[in-house]
Amino acid sequence: MAYSDRELLARLIQCEAGGEGETGMKAVAGVVMNRVNAKGGEYARYGQGSQFVCASETEGGVYNPQNIYNMRPEQIHYDIADWAIAGNRVNDVAESLWFYNPFSPVCRSFFPSNVGYWQTRIGDHCFYNPTNAYYKT
Repeated sequence: MAYSDRELLARLIQCEAGGEGETGMKAVAGVVMNRVNAKGGEYARYGQGSQFVCASETEGGVYNPQNIYNMRPEQIHYDIADWAIAGNRVNDVAESLWFYNPFSPVCRSFFPSNVGYWQTRIGDHCFYNPTNAYYKT
């Protein structure tokens, strides 16, 4: 099944941040678009790959029911996808290339391997901007 970029982004927004409110969904959409438009590092050379859990039908060899193929985006998800594709970003997310839910009230200072430094927290997600180490990946 082939989806347009807009459809895939809307599904990813719903899957990754559907419970995070409008700002949280916009922040996640911004990270996706930051990766698409990365000026250096692995994302600029190789693209995004399958970095998001929601983009995988299986995780650890087990079926992942929360994947983009099972999502049914609503108008808000399409609106946010359009907003992000048009170049808009949540200011606090800045140049963030990563986000994750730490399942704790504290965000760690650096993303794994020191490729990202903590930028902000929005809802349950911690956002990280690239360090110089990222550009050497």
